[in-house]
Amino acid sequence: MNDDNAEADAANDLLSQELLRSVVDVARAIFGAAASSVFLLDEARHELVFQAVSGEGEDVLVGRRFPAKSGVAGWVVMSGEPVIVDDLSHRSDFDRAFAESTEYVPDALMAAPLTHEDRILGVLEVLDPAPQSRSSLDELDLLALFARQAAFALRVVLDRRRRAPGPDLRGEDLAAALRMAEDLRRLLGTST
Repeated sequence: MNDDNAEADAANDLLSQELLRSVVDVARAIFGAAASSVFLLDEARHELVFQAVSGEGEDVLVGRRFPAKSGVAGWVVMSGEPVIVDDLSHRSDFDRAFAESTEYVPDALMAAPLTHEDRILGVLEVLDPAPQSRSSLDELDLLALFARQAAFALRVVLDRRRRAPGPDLRGEDLAAALRMAEDLRRLLGTST
């Protein structure tokens, strides 16, 4: 039975990685960005951890950690608010040294908290979004809507890690998944 649990855990980890990778790939595509990342908040260590990266840095950043109070992502964690910064050279909380250590220094970024109920799970960040990628939705609303999708995905990942494999989505999880699908359908319908 331990072999079965190990196989189920490996399958869940692979599914979790694919789900988060899909989130960052879609965020990057929606905004025509150079990169997109999902950070998970490690509350015990007070750190943000790169969980998935698309674009610049995707080969080296997953698993890398930094203090949860630093940078624009740290501001998003502390405030619980999404932010768009068009010129990072004038943003005092932009951690240029950390950006340089990743080998990519963006000029602009968008970031939104990944929340579930009243808890911040992490941050969705989009680096150097293309101006022509803007849709009829206000850019910050679009980012917040997509962050809600990412938060659901992250919640599924965390739930899968905490409990043994079980039946398919039911009840509250199924309702959340259906809302996510409807929001995504609406999002894709308005951005074309």
